[in-house]
Amino acid sequence: METNDLAREQIFEIVNNQIKDNNPPETRVTYKRLIDMGYTDFVTKQLIGQCIAVELFEVMKFGKKYNEKRYINNLKNLPKEPFND
Repeated sequence: METNDLAREQIFEIVNNQIKDNNPPETRVTYKRLIDMGYTDFVTKQLIGQCIAVELFEVMKFGKKYNEKRYINNLKNLPKEPFND
């Protein structure tokens, strides 16, 4: 398995856990909103995963703390691409 495949699998697992656990609740709300907009399950989870990837990158690359406010703002702005300040 390639690194990108493994990373994608792990990000999808985080998305699934957040939806299942309703933590943070904005993930489930965003999932439902995007599905209602006509996005497929896979694409919806990819979009949410991009928001997670922004946070992971900031933590791993720059040693910054997880920014829940930015994460939630990025979720609320989907399907627009997430950003890192």
